[in-house]
Amino acid sequence: MAGYFEATRDPEGGASLTLDDVEISILRSLATQLLELIGPERGPEGAGGDPLDALFTEGPSEPPKDPALARLFPDAYGEPGQEADDEVRRQSAEFRRFTETDLRARKRDDLLAMVRGLDEAASGAEGGDAVLTLGPEDARRWLGALNDLRLTLAVRLDIKDDEAAEALLDIPDGEPNKPLIMAYVWLGALQDSLIGTLLP
Repeated sequence: MAGYFEATRDPEGGASLTLDDVEISILRSLATQLLELIGPERGPEGAGGDPLDALFTEGPSEPPKDPALARLFPDAYGEPGQEADDEVRRQSAEFRRFTETDLRARKRDDLLAMVRGLDEAASGAEGGDAVLTLGPEDARRWLGALNDLRLTLAVRLDIKDDEAAEALLDIPDGEPNKPLIMAYVWLGALQDSLIGTLLP
């Protein structure tokens, strides 16, 4: 895994990344798995497809039970890991009801942009490495998707910080989590290099 983002020469901004088949497969697999975890877009019941109805659709008031989703959709109030009082729980529930649906939609859109970009790059590769080129908007979507993928892997691997991840790289090759740990570190490098292309 050696592909990193570089800034394009487009005056509007953007980034490019060269990927081989294995790297495309890893990124696409991680993105589609997270899409499945987030779940399909749910419109209002009986809405009949009216976009205005979505403005009045309330989301869940309770945090997700899956620890990875709880990390992606945290409570807005209170300290993580601390018992919240009734008022903090009420505020968190209200905030979640009116924001989580939109947040899920944005994260889903970011991941779909990643999958579409990978598919387009792969289709343009003729027996060699694929070159992915992102405009400014897709670069921001990729940044969000990379961040969400890393957060999800961190929860699954019980990684609290980057130092813990680097320490885990020393585990033997036969350990089942080694590929996921390497993917976590690689995603971090991709994220850092993409941020670098977005800086003025």
